[in-house]
Amino acid sequence: MNHLASGSCLCGAVTFQISGRFESFFLCHCSRCRKDTGSAHAANLFSIQAEIVWLRGEDKVRTFQLPGTRHAKSFCMECGSALPMVQMQGALLIVPAGSLDGPIDVRPNAHICYGSRAEWTDRLASAEKIDGLPAQPA
Repeated sequence: MNHLASGSCLCGAVTFQISGRFESFFLCHCSRCRKDTGSAHAANLFSIQAEIVWLRGEDKVRTFQLPGTRHAKSFCMECGSALPMVQMQGALLIVPAGSLDGPIDVRPNAHICYGSRAEWTDRLASAEKIDGLPAQPA
């Protein structure tokens, strides 16, 4: 069965479609991924057989490669949103889960680099859950 997923950046300048299935979904807590996302972890889908087609704005996609490492991040030049990238000479597609516009049928396989997580992530489960924005102080 061929799976289709579509995605975009925050400003809509870049849109894409993925055909194929994702083999892995990892939440990476390494310090580099935390810097990339500004959050507790990166949430990336991985595939060795899926293919990406850029529908709009491929010329607005830039990739930053951290010198001396395999760590890279693709993003929209207009809004800075994380975007998919191809690595390992075209053998691996990496898609930030948040860049997809609809639901996906795979759930995270693992938290990786968990030993280097930010200390405050251990308290996330006990944080208050609010469906909208918090109330403004009076």
